[in-house]
Amino acid sequence: MGKTLVLTEKPSVGRDLAKVLNCNQNSNGYLVGQKYIVTWALGHLVTLADPEAYNKKYKNWNLEDLPMLPDRMELVVIKETSKQYGIVRSLMKQQDINELVIATDAGREGELVARWIIEKAGFRKPIKRLWISSQTDKAIKEGFNQLKPAKEFDNLYKAAQCRAEADWLIGLNVTRALTCKYNAQLSAGRVQTPTLAMIVQRENEIKSFVPKDYWTIEAKVNGFTLLWKDKSGNARLFDKSKAEAIVSKLTGQTVEITDIKKEAKSEPHPLAYDLTELQRDANKRYGYSAKQTLSIMQSLYERHKVLTYPRTDSRHITADIVATLPDRLRSIAIGPYAVMAQNLLRGKISTTSRLVDNSKVSDHHAIIPTEQPVRLSALSNEERNIFDLVAKRFLAVLSPAYQYEQTTVKAESSGEQLIARGKVTKSLGWKAVYNDRSNTDSANDDEDKEQSLPPMQKGDKLKLLSVKSVNGKTKPPARYTEATLLTAMEHPGKFIEDESLREALDRTNGLGTPATRADIIEKLFNTFYIERKGKEIYPTAKGIQLIDLAPSELRSAELTAKWEQQLYDISKGKANADVFISNIRSHAGKLVSSVAASAEAYRHDNMTRTRCPECGKFLLEVNGKKGRMLICPDRECGYRKGVAQLSNARCPECHKRMELKGEGEGRLFTCSCGFREKLSSFSKRMDEKTESSDKRTVQKYLQQQKKEEPINSAMAEALVKWKEMHDK
Repeated sequence: MGKTLVLTEKPSVGRDLAKVLNCNQNSNGYLVGQKYIVTWALGHLVTLADPEAYNKKYKNWNLEDLPMLPDRMELVVIKETSKQYGIVRSLMKQQDINELVIATDAGREGELVARWIIEKAGFRKPIKRLWISSQTDKAIKEGFNQLKPAKEFDNLYKAAQCRAEADWLIGLNVTRALTCKYNAQLSAGRVQTPTLAMIVQRENEIKSFVPKDYWTIEAKVNGFTLLWKDKSGNARLFDKSKAEAIVSKLTGQTVEITDIKKEAKSEPHPLAYDLTELQRDANKRYGYSAKQTLSIMQSLYERHKVLTYPRTDSRHITADIVATLPDRLRSIAIGPYAVMAQNLLRGKISTTSRLVDNSKVSDHHAIIPTEQPVRLSALSNEERNIFDLVAKRFLAVLSPAYQYEQTTVKAESSGEQLIARGKVTKSLGWKAVYNDRSNTDSANDDEDKEQSLPPMQKGDKLKLLSVKSVNGKTKPPARYTEATLLTAMEHPGKFIEDESLREALDRTNGLGTPATRADIIEKLFNTFYIERKGKEIYPTAKGIQLIDLAPSELRSAELTAKWEQQLYDISKGKANADVFISNIRSHAGKLVSSVAASAEAYRHDNMTRTRCPECGKFLLEVNGKKGRMLICPDRECGYRKGVAQLSNARCPECHKRMELKGEGEGRLFTCSCGFREKLSSFSKRMDEKTESSDKRTVQKYLQQQKKEEPINSAMAEALVKWKEMHDK
């Protein structure tokens, strides 16, 4: 009897599927059952070949050898995972295998993982596709009952392959051109360069911004405040003398109520989460990076199985999901969600087009809870926080609108117009989920605040108790945080002049995809083009220079977003993959020529007087994610050394995190407030302090350090030694 080979992306997913498919026989790199054999890919097992595989001359980086444009892109087995590839390939060659089921992540990258393995191994038997949005036993069983022919996903594979080849052709060629031209470790990419360009542009806007003084006028009457506005509705005056004249004119006067308008208004629930929106909220609320949020989501999806597929760009669900909503509510009807969930279950669950819209769901629906009951105690703090965001948003989207009555009062005095607004809540609706705190980005204008208004009638005359002008200054645009940068990448339209293209981009993915944006941002940090100060993102001197040196076409959001639009069209069968790659190859040649012809120069403004112990060149000082580092500018050398690590040790005077500098016995803790302490003194002080604390506290700290990829290893070592001593 023949068997079906099931190929997953990760071992954990493979084990979940194997359990449902009754594959209980454990072997090396796969699980066997009566009908199925389940194996996995360990992520990518196959990738595009390096340049030197096409021609040995590419081992050396020379500007004159560019552009590199192979006639046909070749696939190679990744050395680090070659053992597992060999296992998968041998399973594909087995005579008793009748067909293969692709069960990698249901998305563009997941499709690429599987198809490259299949192509490299030369598998020619029938292939089917498992396409599910959650990892529960129920979803897996239903998915295997509804397997689809793999041919239905050929266009998705073509789009994924085009993306990979485009990144190779653009990224490798331009990176080599920049590096060779300027003899510096410089890199560029199809998405990362325009993303960096937006950050640099924002920094230039901030530096060139000249603040302007303005004045608003507030007039207090009995019980509330009126705000002066001109005939156009503007509250700001940029002429101090005019503001003072109006204050003088109104002081000691009375105002007459000329109009009272009461309007019943409602605010619909927010949209459900896609990955980008979830990453934004997690960054704003908890300071999580985009990559960290995606990693936590993967755990909630794969390990705990309590949330649906994370890498989605949709904020809606399809009509077939509606019938499952009661079961999903029951699964979260615990702890802080119990009352709201039970209230919704007792009534009729109402859904609108803001939630259910088949036309706005492409590969996967919005992120929502699964039918799997959740155990909050089994979740880590980070997992709990992300689950909380999704669970509350799910309750919100199933709740009625927030209803309120808005009152607008218009008054007049001495020919001047004054306005006040008030709001009375009639029904909290979805806002009850957040304890009357809006979970949206919307906020009232600072100049038009809502307030409680006393009873009054048209024609009433009120004495002005005080009138004053309030001075303010215009503010520059805010620096990007990861939250706002994700928004800018998703909607780069404001950086694009072509109106039709701008509108098209706002309807699609923008720069990158929900699944790739986190990696793009992380890469910009790791290559020292951007750095984080608090939550704000700053471009480094290196990043600013790169944007000046990179070809203008490549740093344009317009061109890159146009490519993303084409990739989307390819995935839907609306565009030709061969034409796309042909255009990319042509662009790669143009971009290399642009770099080669440039008369610009690159200057290391972070060069130290410390020489590299390997090659003798002067080292550069950069701010890495874990602290300050010395790195060699010679790409072939690659020497790097940490010089200062941001530790978890707190300053005893101002309680800020301290830096650990130096080597050996001379290592020193320093704080921005001026406090300095040798590591030996710190360890002694800690030893005295921890004598009075229990070992559990120390163990908890060590675990936290490990979880956070310890950046103060010396401190961690001291704690380990303390624990070992007290364990004896």
